[in-house]
Amino acid sequence: MRVLFLGDVVGAYGCELLEKRLRSLKKYYAADIAVVNGENSAEGNGMLPSSVRHIFESGADVITGGNHSLRRREIWNVLEEEKGVIRPANYHSTAPGAGVYLLDMLKFQLAVVNLQGQAFMDSHRNPFETMDELLSSLPTKNILVDFHAEATAEKLCMGFYLDGRVSAVVGTHTHVQTADERILPKGTAYITDAGMCGSFDSVLGVKKQLAIEKMRTSLPTRFENARGDGILWGVVIEIDETTGCAVSIQRIADRVDR
Repeated sequence: MRVLFLGDVVGAYGCELLEKRLRSLKKYYAADIAVVNGENSAEGNGMLPSSVRHIFESGADVITGGNHSLRRREIWNVLEEEKGVIRPANYHSTAPGAGVYLLDMLKFQLAVVNLQGQAFMDSHRNPFETMDELLSSLPTKNILVDFHAEATAEKLCMGFYLDGRVSAVVGTHTHVQTADERILPKGTAYITDAGMCGSFDSVLGVKKQLAIEKMRTSLPTRFENARGDGILWGVVIEIDETTGCAVSIQRIADRVDR
């Protein structure tokens, strides 16, 4: 089984990049499944029904979330009704939607789990304990975890903690792809951050002059997403579906509109 995972989609431009490139990337890498983090796919932040629809129509099979998953109230019904859109599993039990999606491809199954970190982020249930609970009930060994977290150390800890218990731990949230992809000793694929889908000529997808002004002055600044010089960052992971162990992990950086 080959899984294509793409990092945080940033706004309308990120959605346009997916429309242009996702299907061709799936074909080029012979990916059976495409998982896309969509928690910033609406302009500003969060998800909207329109951005979710755009991502699915571009070729995604599962959409994961993060700290902005519930930002827009318009998405709450979608989270309840569309099982292929998930938010962090360690949210409060009253949160709409679910944190796990079991994708059945007939020949094999893949469980996609979304978790949110605790360091430098809003307080939620402990993601390590949440994952322990989930592992006792998942019906397949093929498990991909999108760990949406700020701290590199927390992501590394999660990777090592789940080594041999899941197929892959892919970090999201920081919008900058890291160069530490590897297969951990017990067979779990890992990368600290997959990156983003948005403008490379930007600060995390935001117009650089606005981000600089915010950093320089510490005054309220209305952010706008940048366009042009597109980048789709992510990874392709090959999983042995009989054992659930990862065979390989490859970083991808697909440049568009250069």
